Amino acid sequence: MSPFERKFGKYAIRNLSFVLVMCYAVGYLLELFDRSGLLITYLTLNPYAILHGQIWRLVTWVLIPPSSGGLFFTLLMLYFYCSIGTSLERTWGTYRYNVYLFQGMLFTIAGSFLLMGYCYLFKPEIPLLGAVLTIDSPAEYFTIIAMMFSTYYINMSIFLAYAATFPDAQVLLMFIIPIRVKWLGVIYAVMLLFQFLGTNVYGKFAIGASLLNFVVFFLTSRNMMHLNPKQIHRRQEFKRDVRRNTGITKHKCAICGRTEVDSPQMQFRFCSKCDGNYEYCEEHLYTHTHIKRQ
Repeated sequence: MSPFERKFGKYAIRNLSFVLVMCYAVGYLLELFDRSGLLITYLTLNPYAILHGQIWRLVTWVLIPPSSGGLFFTLLMLYFYCSIGTSLERTWGTYRYNVYLFQGMLFTIAGSFLLMGYCYLFKPEIPLLGAVLTIDSPAEYFTIIAMMFSTYYINMSIFLAYAATFPDAQVLLMFIIPIRVKWLGVIYAVMLLFQFLGTNVYGKFAIGASLLNFVVFFLTSRNMMHLNPKQIHRRQEFKRDVRRNTGITKHKCAICGRTEVDSPQMQFRFCSKCDGNYEYCEEHLYTHTHIKRQ
């Protein structure tokens, strides 16, 4: 455990993937009811507007969800990212997963301000519906640029992290074809590289800033966190095996004998109607026969 984790680990947000997915859900609802798109423009990561007092944009840009292809695929996407994010949090630990996500968001915010500085220095033009938008009208200029900074590449960094941590896990491509996650990670990495090379300078800042999180975190993982994800996973498995073999557990069901080691997500409760300290898992808490002393 690093000194930072010992000091700040207690502030880590549990189930951060679920929180992020709920933010996306709010964003989709806003897009559904705000047909004009005017409200969304007040939530984007616009550095020019932030410097002019609209500081809420430092947070609200997370509400803007990745583009979707309908309700079914939207729900599927939300479930998928919540699932893989939860798997990463369980393997890495809540603190490390928090650091990874918030680091990506901070890099994205920093990238937007660096892009603004670049625009003032070199004054690149934006082709817009046959016209040309220049830095001479900064409010409108940066409103257009801000739409390029979204959570799409943050999600891609989560998926790349999942592919690097669980390379041999399988998913069903198009619900039919089983494929290892590492190959999907390679495909997405190549696609992102082509997107980066083929887009304009604004897109390069957006992609580079968001995915710099993945590059930096894994290149410096041994120095910053002392253990890489695979080592952390092996250590957690070792601790579970030790507890299982030594029999040292905090909870144990009096009916089935399951412990928190066997079922980490299982809830255990003592029964107030039984005579003695009898504890039961959630499956047997209301179905067991009460123990009474003669």
